[in-house]
Amino acid sequence: MMKIGKLSIIIPAYNEGGTIHLILNKIKAVELIDEIKKEIIIVDDCSTDDTEQAVAGYCAEHPDLDIKYFRHLKNQGKGASLHTGIAQATGQYTIIQDADLEYDPREYNDLLRPVCNGFADVVYGSRFMGSNPHRILFFWHTIGNRWLTFLSNMMSNLNLTDMETCYKLFDTKLIQSIKLREQRFGFEPEVTIKVSRIPKIRIYEVGISYYGRTYDDGKKIGWKDGIRAIFCILKYGLFGAK
Repeated sequence: MMKIGKLSIIIPAYNEGGTIHLILNKIKAVELIDEIKKEIIIVDDCSTDDTEQAVAGYCAEHPDLDIKYFRHLKNQGKGASLHTGIAQATGQYTIIQDADLEYDPREYNDLLRPVCNGFADVVYGSRFMGSNPHRILFFWHTIGNRWLTFLSNMMSNLNLTDMETCYKLFDTKLIQSIKLREQRFGFEPEVTIKVSRIPKIRIYEVGISYYGRTYDDGKKIGWKDGIRAIFCILKYGLFGAK
């Protein structure tokens, strides 16, 4: 059995001032297994709204929560926010949480169990397996995700069903030891391929829920991000970039 004292939860945020309290409320309400404590790391990627004030107000209202806030002086992208958060993490394990409400923090325990039971070093939460609720959205978006996962699997020799998932749980020291370069949405294929190269790495996957947003709701990923993902899969997989 693996004893985890603290889980670091990294939240990359950009213009989430009106809603970030909702995800923080959900995280606060979660009781982690084995009495694991929570460290919340919010990285504000130079928001132009009141995200900073919203976080400050939330921290003042909830002094019992371990929340650390960092702000980029210029907008750099989600990947850059994750780099900042990973560098600041002090928990034994680290999980990524988007600031929107597409993913359910109550499922942290599902990702933690393979680790706590001594089986896994890395756990991905798949939107394409299991019986949990999944919002029905865009056909071509789903096909694109599956194709990117297939291409990534070819390069990494893994059999993941959802490489692009937000919910990725890492051994903190392990992920901090990897040199990550991608500043934007190329983070997902880069980290997946680089993790797959670690000798004797134990990667697991569990089914999770998905409450997807539409573009009208504020979803930020577009076709250009898909092109970048393909480039990164080839760059780090086929050509072996460090």
